[in-house]
Formats: sequence, C-alpha cells, structure tokens
Amino acid sequence: MKHTTAEILIVGAGPVGLALALALHHGGRSVRLIDARAAGAGEHDARVLALSHGSRQTLERFGAWPESGWTPIEHIHVSQRGAFGRTTLAAQEYGIPALGYVMPAAVLYRALMAQAERAGIAIDHDTRVDTLDAGENGIAAQLNGRQIEARLAACCEGGIGASAAAVRSRDYGQHALIARAAIARPHGHTAYERFTPEGPLALLPHGADYSVVWTATPERAAQLLALAETEFRDALQTAFGQRVRFTGISERASFPLGLKVRRHPIGQRTVWLGNAAQTLHPVAGQGFNLALRDVWELAELLTAPETSDPGGGALLARYAHKRLLDRAGTIGFTDGLVRLFSNADPVLQHLRGAGLFALDMLPPLRHFLAKRMLFGARAWP
Repeated sequence: MKHTTAEILIVGAGPVGLALALALHHGGRSVRLIDARAAGAGEHDARVLALSHGSRQTLERFGAWPESGWTPIEHIHVSQRGAFGRTTLAAQEYGIPALGYVMPAAVLYRALMAQAERAGIAIDHDTRVDTLDAGENGIAAQLNGRQIEARLAACCEGGIGASAAAVRSRDYGQHALIARAAIARPHGHTAYERFTPEGPLALLPHGADYSVVWTATPERAAQLLALAETEFRDALQTAFGQRVRFTGISERASFPLGLKVRRHPIGQRTVWLGNAAQTLHPVAGQGFNLALRDVWELAELLTAPETSDPGGGALLARYAHKRLLDRAGTIGFTDGLVRLFSNADPVLQHLRGAGLFALDMLPPLRHFLAKRMLFGARAWP
C-alpha cells in the first residue's frame, strides 16, 4: 500500500473545505484536500447561498470574495400571512453596505478554487475516503489501496446518517420548493421572510429576479412541481400576497427538510464542519454562515504560534467549547422558528404577531437579533 503524509487532511473540496484549506494555508499550515467528486464538480452546484455580512468579511480575509455574481440584501421584511405583526431590518442601521448577499454556490466555488490553485494547495479529486483510523499520534485515511497519514482530519462535506447514535435529528415533514421568479418591478435589494401556516416563504434578491424558497408539505410540494409555469406562478402569488408581483417562473426544484446535528463536532484527531456537522432548515439562511464561523474559529486555533499538534485532544476540546454558544444558539434559533411559525394555531398566531410587533417597536431587541444573524456569537453581547 502506498503511503503519503499530510499535516492536516481535509475531506471534501466544496466551499467549506476550500475555505478551511485557504484559512489554514494563510496561517502557515500544510493541508491536503480529498474530494470524492470529479474536478470542477462545484461548477454545477445549483444551490443559491445567502451569505451574511460577517461571512463576506471572513471570505475577504483570504481573498476569496468574488468581484461579481452576487446581489446585496439591503432590507429585510418579516411578516406572517393573514395576521398582524411585522418587522423590518435595514443595513444603514448598522453602518454596513448590506445585511447579506445572495450568491450562486458555483460563483463562490470558482472564487475559492482560484485562490486554492494560486496557493498551490493539493487536491485529490475522484478520491473517496473508505475509513479514518485515529490513533494517539495521528490518523490514517484509507483511500482505494493507498493511505494518507495526518495529524488531524477535518471532515467538511457530506451528509450525516440519521441513525448515528451521536446525531440528533428531526424530520420537519416539509419540502423546500426552490425557484427563480421574474418580477414586475425592481426589488430594491429587499428580501422577504413570509411565515405561512404551511411554513416559511422567502424571497431573496438574485440579480433582477427573486430566488424563492417556499416551504410546503411533501404532498403539496409534489403538486406544485407538477403545475405548469403560469399555474405555479399564480399559486406562489396567492401564497405570498400582493406586495411583489411575479411575472415568470424558472429553475424549479424540491428537496426534503430536516434537522441533523452531530452532538459532538469533534472526535479523536477528527473534527466535523459544514454539512458533516449540522444540516439546518433554510428558514433563516444560517447553515453556511455557521459553517464559515466554525471554519474561522478552528483555523485561528490551528494556526496559533503555540499550537504544535493540530490534532491534540486538548486543542479540539477547546475548539468545541469556543463554538458551543454560537452553534447551539444558531441551531436552536433556526429550529425554534420552524416549530413556532409553521402552524395555524390561532393562539400562537397572535403570540407570533406580538413578537414581531415587539421587534419592530423595540430597536435594542431587534438589533440584538440582527447582530447575532450577521456575526454569530462574536457579536455578543
């Protein structure tokens, strides 16, 4: 068996793995990436990401913020259908150019990959990790007849098995309908989060159009996908209301929604990040932003001058402790939004309205929530 070595092995060369590789490389650490997909697979990633202002700052630190291909979110309007209560957020309240940015995942992938190539970071494509065998002094990855030995393995991509004993999971009984909607009037860089009894409906400014994330039951999602374009547009118009008028629909897709969280994001000489650590509901757009905050915190610890062993148990425990508040808070907030707002209970409807009204009338409370979404726990208090 052929043996090679690496200081830090990163499993997964998607956006999270590439971001970690760049952060570590800039800090002087030696890394090697392993990806099961073919080279350039990220070019075909159809996802649309909602990146917070804090995530832009993180990506800019290692030169991976794309020059174009993104749309700023300057205002956010939050409301619930058929009931009182709404609140708004504006970037100017916080002295920043935008609250967030909407970007195709493929655009971010290209920017990250370009920086990785400039840095000379080695990436093994079409390579699947069969096993990871951790020991006291290192970890060995078995890869189709060869072995890579490293001090630390960072697993950055791939799903989480719901049956794993160390995983907390919840099936929301919902599917996300994804579409691109042309509109009659300019969106003014305003995003909408509209809560309905079936689940949240989000509009994210994407170029001159809106990216739609529409939550529905699996049965309703299948029915909507089967509709002709004009019928789907009319159904979306009815669900959202008249604040925005839709003129065309394209790029429809659907996928199931659930919560999967690895209870402990570290193991012996192993750390899990991104979708390998947690999969969240898209209601608040926090999944990838949380992953980038995990990346930055881990990289800061691994590149500190006093760090001699990047896979040491004490160091990984310190990372898990430092990420505990932000990770638990973000996961709990996202899960709570889904459970609180995805029902037609009249009592909860009034309570939801009162909560939105309170956010609108009490700027300190609204700013507290906004800063947590923009920057995570680093904005505390």
